[in-house]
Amino acid sequence: MKNKIAILPGDGIGPEVMNEALKVLNVISIKNNLNFKFNTGLVGASAIDAEGTPFPDSTKKICDNSDAILFGAIGDPKYDNNPKAKVRPEDGLLEMRKYLGLYANIRPVKTYDSLIDYSPIKKKIVSGTNFIVYRELTGGIYFGNKGISDDRTNAYDTCSYEIKEIERISHLAFKEAQKRKKELTLIDKANVLETSRLWREVVQSISKIYPDIKVSFLFVDNAAMKIITNPNDFDVILTENMFGDIITDEASVITGSLGMLPSASIGENISMYEPIHGSYPQATGKGIANPMAMILSVAMMLNHSFDMKKEADIIEKAVEDGLLNNIVTEDINKENSYSTSQVGDWISNKVKDLLL
Repeated sequence: MKNKIAILPGDGIGPEVMNEALKVLNVISIKNNLNFKFNTGLVGASAIDAEGTPFPDSTKKICDNSDAILFGAIGDPKYDNNPKAKVRPEDGLLEMRKYLGLYANIRPVKTYDSLIDYSPIKKKIVSGTNFIVYRELTGGIYFGNKGISDDRTNAYDTCSYEIKEIERISHLAFKEAQKRKKELTLIDKANVLETSRLWREVVQSISKIYPDIKVSFLFVDNAAMKIITNPNDFDVILTENMFGDIITDEASVITGSLGMLPSASIGENISMYEPIHGSYPQATGKGIANPMAMILSVAMMLNHSFDMKKEADIIEKAVEDGLLNNIVTEDINKENSYSTSQVGDWISNKVKDLLL
């Protein structure tokens, strides 16, 4: 039976929100007699400080011997503020994706009725928003050839894609669309970029295998505007690496809090689950970080990697109940907020009650 989980808390608020996620997992483990086995590894700035590399061999070994990975966050100001740093925490994230073959990033974007008023966008626009983004994760400009001239007056980054890279994530997105409203939108820049033209060609070809899916195509600049002005027009979004990075961060503001959005990075042999909010160094150690995205990432992990949909649904219900009862951190309610650990305690206790 699969029960081994790699725990990679990372930097900043990563360890704090991870603690709350583990409370929920422990409740489920005890209630279901699953005996989850947790192995903790270093990654990011903490790994550089300890071992000189952001994704050390010891952490690779832990990941290789696990059934799923829970990841907190990567990033530290001492590296962000040093443009000449030779090793950066973010290098570890890119290396993880490549080493583990995490080729598809999945980010659901959902508004909660109790948080609508916290969104910077008008209620009538964002109400009912519920779409999901499939972002290719191991190709494109982030992984292409790059360099800078010796005199630092010229630099280049190459964007490259192979058909097989586009095909494998496209099939995932089409299958997800079949479970939802049967609508898929490819976001590209096919009027300018050859890689985007290849994406569009491949997706058009694959769409013939899924005749029940309505496929639309949007240039990324137009899509960026529509996500803000008409988010309910989207159901499943499919896109390449850099566009997906930008679009998902843009979409995250719709919900009213970055602390509410989980994500999954899917690989052929293992998958990794993480909140999208980053390391948020300004909040580190203050007990104000919102743990809900990390806890919702646990729900995604249980559903996708352990086939535990019932338990995943219970976690999501507990989080929604927490929002309805105003058991929230200060990012959501500054006047009447709870600490990171208090929110985690409330949700884990609620999960325990719902499991009865």
